[in-house]
Amino acid sequence: MSSVGAVASTSSRLNGFSSLGSEEFLGIILKELSNQDPLQPSETKDLLEQLSTIRSIQSDADLMEQLDALVDGNEWVSAGGLIGRHVSGLNDANLRVEGRVEAVSRTSQGPVLTLEGGRILRLSQTDQVLETPPEPEPDPESTSAPGPLTNAA
Repeated sequence: MSSVGAVASTSSRLNGFSSLGSEEFLGIILKELSNQDPLQPSETKDLLEQLSTIRSIQSDADLMEQLDALVDGNEWVSAGGLIGRHVSGLNDANLRVEGRVEAVSRTSQGPVLTLEGGRILRLSQTDQVLETPPEPEPDPESTSAPGPLTNAA
């Protein structure tokens, strides 16, 4: 399991600790102290370290969730800004795809651009954005030398 998955899994189980207020925290400590065996007292320091670790894990998970939402929103806005622009990139089949962006879709793998003609390109695979489409290169065989000028009199 990845560290992200481990934190997310721990996050779902520990969600209540992020809302633990000072009074509840003090109550837990007092309950722990009152339930101790006087002949074998547990270390309050250990309890505090455990609770601190739990709160730190929850805080990290919350921060990761907020950062993921921020990145997702930023990608969505960036993709929307490409509508009407000419883009180019490699699609999932590793083929060059280019064209004017007509629509943007949100997927589990991030924003997907729909290009003219129905071609699809993931935002993450886009490698070029142009204001206007590139000019087609002239075919050297189809160009002819200008004809002689005639004087129409």
